Amino acid sequence: MVGGPSHVDTFDYKPELQKLNGKPVPDSLRKAVERTRFANVFHGCKDELLASPFSFKQYGQSGTWISELYPHLARHADDLCFIHSIQADSNNHGPASYQMHTGDIRPGKASLGSWVTYGLGTANQNLPGYVLLFEAGPLGGAANYSNGFLPAAFQPTRLRDRGAPVLDLLPPDEFAPGQRASLDLIQQLNLRHLEGRQGYSELEARIASYELAYSMQSAALDVGNLDAEPQRVGQSYGLEDGDKRTVSFGRKCLLARRLVERGVRFVQIYDMPDKDGWDAHDKLTKNHPPRARWTDQPIAALIDDLKQRGLLDTTLVVWASEFGRTPMMQGDSGRQHNSAGFTVWMAGGGVRPGVHIGATDEIGLTAVDRPHPFRDLHATILAALGLSHEDLGFEASGRIERLTGVAGTAKPVPGVLA
Repeated sequence: MVGGPSHVDTFDYKPELQKLNGKPVPDSLRKAVERTRFANVFHGCKDELLASPFSFKQYGQSGTWISELYPHLARHADDLCFIHSIQADSNNHGPASYQMHTGDIRPGKASLGSWVTYGLGTANQNLPGYVLLFEAGPLGGAANYSNGFLPAAFQPTRLRDRGAPVLDLLPPDEFAPGQRASLDLIQQLNLRHLEGRQGYSELEARIASYELAYSMQSAALDVGNLDAEPQRVGQSYGLEDGDKRTVSFGRKCLLARRLVERGVRFVQIYDMPDKDGWDAHDKLTKNHPPRARWTDQPIAALIDDLKQRGLLDTTLVVWASEFGRTPMMQGDSGRQHNSAGFTVWMAGGGVRPGVHIGATDEIGLTAVDRPHPFRDLHATILAALGLSHEDLGFEASGRIERLTGVAGTAKPVPGVLA
């Protein structure tokens, strides 16, 4: 969810914030936060608390409070595992987004998707192991999903959810009969060229990409043929909705299920259809409702679909953004960035359902119960996939690089994994 959806308006209900609407931040909370590295969370805000304009209800046996923004997802309250105390090291979109994706606020590191495919490989030789689905990408650009220092073979492939999944996938008709012979000749020449350049990963990846592209000509067209799905499935994802952005995000979620079903290891979906995302510095009520509407039904349908097909237990679904938003008002009833405490949830993949871990304070300003940095979330995701975050490393520039940073500084979030 690009841009920072407000946790206190979605999944972190704060009755005290409702009571204190229009009043200043309690002095005790302000002083406590000002003594931490998150003191800049007050910058650009009015000293005036803004109650959530959205109503909350409790759902499921877990009694999870979920905002009216997510009525479809609310049906899955007992399938979700919430971590309400994630913290980022930056209050700016780009660095925080880099950290969420790569573990570092600086660009240039390897992304989570690249680490996972490096650690686990692929289960389908005819499709990429790491796939991106988006219209407008994440804030900060391609450095969010780069393979960084990892071999080029672990970079992602962007697929489209309409038309041919990859542009120029098929050769012109006049060249199709001789395509295989041409590729064989090119491979022979490339392999000969490689003989004196062993360890040149970019060249090795280029050679492999020719074969993958050839294999994808049928496999990608098959996986991208969403019209092959029964009408009821398309309806459940919102593909017949009157809002084209709901349809667009629904198609991405359905394509993600089809990719996972065929053994693609890692699928990253961005909901960014424009330059703003969830970045509601003004008029929260104009920004959040449409974005929630575009994503709510498709996400709920994805969880339903995975569960019905027996795939949810072996598929980890992660809902996250680079940070949350402040309980204080900014501009005209908007909210500022808040890296001091916000919510991420997961479903499937061996996580405990219907569980809430950690908490922000009574107004949702900062994490006070079991705060966890992004590296702990990454360690948790890797553990769910059967990978040790300490052992998953790669030597670059004379040192061992890890997604979770220096050895001994990260740990899986206790209570998440069953």
